[in-house]
Amino acid sequence: MYRDLSVYIHIPFCVSKCNYCDFISKAPGNGELQAYKEALCDEIRRSYAYAENYNIKTIFIGGGTPSLYPADDICDILACLRDTFERKRPGAYVPFEITIEANPGTLDKSKLVSYRKAGINRLSIGLQSAIRSELKLLGRIHTYDEWEKSIRCAKEAGFDNINTDIISGIPYQTEESFGETLSKVTEQNLKHISVYSLIIEEGTLFYDMFGPDKIGDDELDMWEERDRNIYEFTRKHLGKCGYGRYEISNYAKAGYECAHNMVYWRRGDYLGLGLSAASMVDNVRFAVTDSLCEYLDKTVTNIRNRYVLGRDEQMSEYMFLGLRLTEGVSVRDFYNTFDTDIYDVYGDVIDKWRRMGMLVAENGRIFCSDKGLDICNMIMADFML
Repeated sequence: MYRDLSVYIHIPFCVSKCNYCDFISKAPGNGELQAYKEALCDEIRRSYAYAENYNIKTIFIGGGTPSLYPADDICDILACLRDTFERKRPGAYVPFEITIEANPGTLDKSKLVSYRKAGINRLSIGLQSAIRSELKLLGRIHTYDEWEKSIRCAKEAGFDNINTDIISGIPYQTEESFGETLSKVTEQNLKHISVYSLIIEEGTLFYDMFGPDKIGDDELDMWEERDRNIYEFTRKHLGKCGYGRYEISNYAKAGYECAHNMVYWRRGDYLGLGLSAASMVDNVRFAVTDSLCEYLDKTVTNIRNRYVLGRDEQMSEYMFLGLRLTEGVSVRDFYNTFDTDIYDVYGDVIDKWRRMGMLVAENGRIFCSDKGLDICNMIMADFML
């Protein structure tokens, strides 16, 4: 019996780095796009052994800005993955969902048509905000009009399953400006919307501008209160527009939940390919080097930080990842996975948060209430063994 495998492919290049971004990404240097593609295909070909036991079911090409590459290069990368797995074992490449991230300003109709021919059937086109001043502050390379044009071109090219990302908690953002962004997005009738609360990370330009030593406590409290109000407004507004919240930050029309990301939250097996990509296969975690020089050097072993998860770590992950989902975790599945009753391990923690109205236990599942989702990080920390 072959197991399901999800594949993440990382493209670390952008036109320019956004002011809030702490991902491994950069503008490409001379010749780096082609050199990286060759190194990535080499890594893919070395992954052929996974075809012995796994069928590829989902693929996610993320970044960075994967759409910065010419369409033919993206098609070549997917063809390399398909040929590598099919050559090892026919029938091992059967993805039903292939997503590519894209930015407005890097898309056109021809590129989108090529994506469709390559089997890509889901797009994630980043917007972040519809407000010009907020886009400028974020360091985005596009306008709302360019995003809208990209959405229109994608639909004309035959894409039905489209996601967009927007950000709440942008400095100086108001509830009114966020509401304008959300309204403009829902007018497009996309199948999926991700709403992320901005986290200001060290090492970013935003940290230098808005880090803890730059913002007073009163102003920070005001921003956090505004973001909580936006959070509640988002849930209600998207619900009225037919979007179901299925994860802390993700909303979808029925049947359009992101299958690839569900693998992460349900602790399925996934293989990360490309610079800094992370993997978790058969309860072993490992990652690719985050040094581009090392990655492009074919004489260097790229895999780093291989770690076998112990039973307690597996149970902890099962809980704090599963509780991100509005469906929560299954009491029966926990027992079938670990041969242990969930209440024998976590009974005290579950009862604590149930009494506070933050967790709900019913119909054989344990999940966060709406209030619980607002403080999910605090709840999840309690499930660490």
